Amino acid sequence: MDWEARVAALWAELDELSEAEFHERMRQLAAEFPAGHAISTFELAAAQDSTGHPDEAVPLYRAAIAAGLVGTRRRRAAIQLASSLRNLGEVDEAITLLEAEMKRESTDLDDAVRAVLALAYSSAGRDREGLALVLEALAAHLPRYQRSMANYARALVSE
Repeated sequence: MDWEARVAALWAELDELSEAEFHERMRQLAAEFPAGHAISTFELAAAQDSTGHPDEAVPLYRAAIAAGLVGTRRRRAAIQLASSLRNLGEVDEAITLLEAEMKRESTDLDDAVRAVLALAYSSAGRDREGLALVLEALAAHLPRYQRSMANYARALVSE
């Protein structure tokens, strides 16, 4: 089984393993790459993050991005880094990161960017902006009322 499949299988087992076992197995998989490799560093960060250790995840996400992480993992790293920063009280940095992410090329993770940015706005006391983002994201998925919801979203931030 290739490395990506083994990582996916480990993530599928997350809720069945002890935290220590999950981390050990992720470290073993990461060790198959050279130290500081962008992809393995990202997976180590996500493992810390997913088990409630955003303080451990943040420097790893930063290192993965600095090491040249690309594609979907790079976008996931930005989203997850911002979420961890928000959880650690670094709301302004999270907002700055996600607002920049919103300007990047559109992907299937756009709504995840919006959702985390909405949470960050709320943490910063900017609930109307957060609600507007959520409505805007939701509008695209509604079978009806897309135009109305999009207009309501714009109205929330223009008042």
